[in-house]
Amino acid sequence: MPPDPTPEITVSPAPPPTVPEVECSDAGIGISAAGTEAAMGLRTLSIELVNCGTSPYTVRGYPSVRLFDEALEPIDVNAAPGTNGVAMLPEFDAPPREITLQPGEKAVSGLLWRNLVTDATVKATTAFHLDAAVAQGKPWQQVPLIVPDEINGTRTVEIDLGNTGKLGVQAWTKA
Repeated sequence: MPPDPTPEITVSPAPPPTVPEVECSDAGIGISAAGTEAAMGLRTLSIELVNCGTSPYTVRGYPSVRLFDEALEPIDVNAAPGTNGVAMLPEFDAPPREITLQPGEKAVSGLLWRNLVTDATVKATTAFHLDAAVAQGKPWQQVPLIVPDEINGTRTVEIDLGNTGKLGVQAWTKA
């Protein structure tokens, strides 16, 4: 009698995270992560503001951001307008302009940082969670750090600041 055949075991990879639907705030706007670039330690994350309301929405200036670690503890970061001394990228230092978004229209901004360790006595930090507001003094919104990816469909982003504690913030521009 022949031996029983070995059963085949099929393992399916876990599906990649899906880009969550943008949550529309009471003000009729939503903020989401839109894409990322990384090269030689320089990182950028695009964030997108959509007017998901029914009336025009005007924005001028820079988004406010705050970062949190895996345990949702705040990370001390110097988030400042423009490149904030992180790198020389003229598009990050362009002055803000007033933008009026009609329902369904979008604006974009960017975050700029380096994964750089400059002092071995200071712990490197990584943010796994991001809150953003359209501008200083406006309501905060959670921004899932899930972005589109050409290979996997989507991927999760980490903001790996090293120990510089610096983040450049680009002014809103019309998408």
